[in-house]
Amino acid sequence: MARMSRRAFLNRSAATALAVSGGVLLSACGDRDPTGAPPGAGGPQLASPENPVTWPVPADAGRIADGLAPEQGATLRVYNWSEYIYKKVVQDFEKKYKKYDVKVQVSTYGNMDEAVAKLRGGQVAFDVLFPTYDYLGKLVQGNFLRPLNHSYISNIEQVWPAFQNPWYDQGWNYSVPYTIYSTGIAWRVDKVKDDIAKLPNPYEALWDEQYRGKVGILDDYREGIGMTLLKNGITDLNTGNQDHLNLARDQLVALAKAVRPRVNTNDYIDLPESKTWITQAWSGDMVNAQYYMPKGQSADVMRYWFPEDGKGPVNSDLIVLLRTGKNPVLGHLFMNHLLDYDVAVENMSWNGYQPPQNKLDPAELVSQELLPKNLEAATVLPSYFDTGYRYLELPGEVDDRWHAAWQEFKAGA
Repeated sequence: MARMSRRAFLNRSAATALAVSGGVLLSACGDRDPTGAPPGAGGPQLASPENPVTWPVPADAGRIADGLAPEQGATLRVYNWSEYIYKKVVQDFEKKYKKYDVKVQVSTYGNMDEAVAKLRGGQVAFDVLFPTYDYLGKLVQGNFLRPLNHSYISNIEQVWPAFQNPWYDQGWNYSVPYTIYSTGIAWRVDKVKDDIAKLPNPYEALWDEQYRGKVGILDDYREGIGMTLLKNGITDLNTGNQDHLNLARDQLVALAKAVRPRVNTNDYIDLPESKTWITQAWSGDMVNAQYYMPKGQSADVMRYWFPEDGKGPVNSDLIVLLRTGKNPVLGHLFMNHLLDYDVAVENMSWNGYQPPQNKLDPAELVSQELLPKNLEAATVLPSYFDTGYRYLELPGEVDDRWHAAWQEFKAGA
């Protein structure tokens, strides 16, 4: 059975925005101050590279003391999106702490609505969660997270320096990095005559009517609108400019009419199976796509493009501990386990998503057969997080307008 992309988590759509605005975590439709002013001074904080945030750690937040032993006979409850962590990596953690009779139970969700509803309802006291950084502020300010004790997480030194003191969580009080990825265009050279990477504007190829019925667009409102903005030379992927949003809306509606795209998060399945010939894609999904080629067909026909200068969308996922968790020591140790180089590489070999490890580089990814040479462009470089563009948490009313533009496209797709 085909694996569900971890990107299903990001397919929040308008329903998630409404769920959040309804009070699940924080108001998403109130007056939020994009400058990062604290709650009560214009709205919840919104972190950005220009406005790094150090989240406060209340005295009653549940930070554990140094030197505690792992919980004996415990079941660590991990809440993750489907098929995003290698079962062997989990089993190795259980073996490592076998003398404490440790078990790990991984529960999954397919979208944010489901995850938030379960967290809010408190049906299960989960220990570990894997959010994206643009959601971290909501979780912190909603008092869902347990602050970290760094003494248990020595492997943080193995990750890129940018993630040891990130702008979205200065001092990493609440999070450690998990995976990183870029968003670009993938295609099959046996179906598409043009070398997409050499076109003056590769994004325009998705509007090309010769690929009608064979174009894929990611079912993610930020990615779809963001890609259209970049096609038009607009690099602010968090814009509140209504003229920019109207332009993106109109061009997406035109795309829907011209090429009848497949709009989903199955880029890693549709391209290998030739349901699409050219598709907007996440880098990690394309690394994974090689394993979904029909029997007897070579993955050599697939290519991935991301701007060589790094000026494209780049993002990351995190690991956090939930305050409701009953096993905070094990939670810290599990984080540390996933940050270990060997563990992180083994995990990537299964889920396709690159961890921000200092020892990984493009040549090593290929030589270790973590990705084939023809998909080397799917590697994410540290410099991309200096040159690339990030999808940040939007002020509520801006987010609503993004959703409105996307829904007009979806209605005609």
